[in-house]
Order: sequence, then C-alpha cells, then structure tokens
Amino acid sequence: MILSERATTVKSSAALNITVKAEKMKINGIDIINLGTGEPDFDTPTHIKKAAAKAIEGELPKNTDIAGLSVLREALCKKALEENGLSYTVEETVVTNGGKQALMNTVFSLVGQDDEVIISAPYWQSYIELVRLAGGVPVVVYTRAEHGFKLKASDIRAAVTDRTRAIIINSPNNPTGVLYSRKELLDIADIAEEKDIFIISDEVYDKMIYSQKEKFISIASLGEEIKKRTVVINSFSKTYSMTPWRIGYSFADRKISKIMKNIQSNCSSNVNIVSQYAALAALEGGDDCVTRLVDALKKRRDYMLQRISDIPYLRCIKPVGGLYILVDTVMLFGESVDGIKIESGRDIAKILFNKYNVAAVPGDVFGMDSYIRLSFAPSMEKIIIGVNRIENFIKQNF
Repeated sequence: MILSERATTVKSSAALNITVKAEKMKINGIDIINLGTGEPDFDTPTHIKKAAAKAIEGELPKNTDIAGLSVLREALCKKALEENGLSYTVEETVVTNGGKQALMNTVFSLVGQDDEVIISAPYWQSYIELVRLAGGVPVVVYTRAEHGFKLKASDIRAAVTDRTRAIIINSPNNPTGVLYSRKELLDIADIAEEKDIFIISDEVYDKMIYSQKEKFISIASLGEEIKKRTVVINSFSKTYSMTPWRIGYSFADRKISKIMKNIQSNCSSNVNIVSQYAALAALEGGDDCVTRLVDALKKRRDYMLQRISDIPYLRCIKPVGGLYILVDTVMLFGESVDGIKIESGRDIAKILFNKYNVAAVPGDVFGMDSYIRLSFAPSMEKIIIGVNRIENFIKQNF
C-alpha cells in the first residue's frame, strides 16, 4: 500500500495529543493536571448558547454561502473597522471551520511548490506543518529571549530569498505571549512591500492583552499597500470560549478571498449554520463576557508567572498577551532523574507527566528544545496544584 509521502510526513498537533492523553488518564481515575491546554476554562456565555438553541428550533436556511452568512460577515467587518481600523467588505471575508482552516485556506492560496515562508521560532506547530503540506518550505528564523522573542528586521532581510512568498506573524504570540509594537510592524511591512512578500497575520489572541500600556495593532491597519498583501486570521475559540464550536474567519484582498473560498468549497463547504448564528450573537452581545475572561486570565497569568519565577533553575519572560508562559529549563540539563538524563525540555515534560501528573508541552514542538510551555487557561485551582507539583519536582531532585 502506497500512501502520499507529503501527507505521511505531516505531524499531528502535539498539544492536542497531550490533552487526549491527559483526558484518558482522568477517565482512568488518575489525578492529572493539564497545563498544556490552550482552551480557556470558561463555559461559552449563555447568550451565545441561547442564540444557537434558537437557531436550532427555528427554520434554518438549507444552503448558505460557502464564505458564511452575509449578516455574520457584515458583523465581522463592523468589528474589524471599529476595533482595529480595518476596512473590509463582505466579499473580502470568509468564515471558516476554526482558525486552523482559515490558516490552511491562506497557505494553500499563497504558497506553491518549493515557495518559502518565513516563520519565527518559537512558533505554533501548525504553521510548519501546513506550509509543508502545501509543498512549501518553512524558513525558521530563531528569535532570542533577550530580544523579546521577536522577529527583527535584519533577521528577516537575511532570510529573504527570491523564493520567499510570505511571512507569518502571530501577535500576541503563541507560545511566548509577546506583542509587536507599531514600529516593529512597520519595519516588517516595509520589507514585505519592498520584496513583494505576503503577510499572514494570526490575530486569534488580539483581545487577550494584560497591560493597559500595551495595545494590539493589526499590521493590515498600517496602510493600504500592506493591507493588500496581508491576510488576517482570527477565531471565536479563545475570545468567546467557543473552541468546540469550530468557527474562525479571515480578511483578505478580494482576489485572495475568492481563491480561499474556492478551496473551502472543495474541502468543507460552509461552516455549520448553528455555530454561525452563535458567532453572530457573540459579536452582537457586547464585550462584557470578554472583559470578565481577560480579567480572570490576567490574575492566573500573574500568579503562574510569580510562582514560576520563584522556583530555582526555571526562567521565563512575562507574556503581554495570549494564554501561555514559555519556561526555560536549560539550567536543569545534565542532571539525571530516575535514570533519565535531562537533555531537553521534552525530558522535563516527560518526567512531569509520568512522575508528577502534570501535562506540559515540550519546547521542541515550538522549535525551542530547552523550553516547556505552560498554559494559564485552566482554572486557578488547577494552576495552583500544577505549579505546586512542578515546584516539588525541582525541590526533590535538584
């Protein structure tokens, strides 16, 4: 039996795999604390669920546009204009089955065989895999903690070739939580315009910012020229605690959106209609639920950050946004625990999972071998227990 070589080389999501393993342990009665999940520990707001129930009970349209309900896309365009200064039309908006499909549509629309896409490390794993699946070549630019884990203009210029097709930006970033400033985005925009490169801007954490001094800025808002060559990707999953509803969206120039719509028409057709009405209710219901979510996440971030910073041998930078803290474990390397010589963050994650019942994502998934990623999306109770176990691991072995 011969299978597709390209497909068989694609790796599954490590974070989702860890969550599945943790859930199986829970079913078997094992007290596992999952600090690997990126799903906020909040129920979907009531007004959103009621809108979905009403849609189910009512007369649903039998067919919808592949790109989504017009009324939902209109609401998305209104949000983009009012919140981010982005002017898009309904024809430039595509509603997708989660943010991942928006990303897939984008990569398959822009990237051809052997085309290169610049991706900064630490990166979200799916960027690498989707570029490869499209036949493209991920060009990883490694960032450094002392530079805030941000792409520098000089590093981008050094990575650009005549095969460079796009640059992926994720701000706030998964897994570092860093947020790009206007000046930093302008520097990237200048290179994209000069070198005729597209920008793929992943903005799924745009509302999850924990400092009043910092403000989210979409690179597409910095001028008409950069807007034409930018695809904006977003999702309802994190902001409105709607991960299982699987609904995301994209904004792009009409020509690009048309291609993305054609791709989606052959992959999945339209997003299920109930989730679309739920998403519409999320947009029309105001941001009180988002404010409560962000306030709670800030408290969890502050607690986890302080606790991790106080544990010997562990280091981390303060995330401005997002859901994660990237923890450097390099000072533990060379030691042995239960016969396991520690040589990477993966070794740390394995010990924490198997011996201390704490799930963390190993840093090599993000291109950073010496790190592990911890999420502050779980409840405060689970965070306290999980961090206590990590502290015990350090105290008992180092």
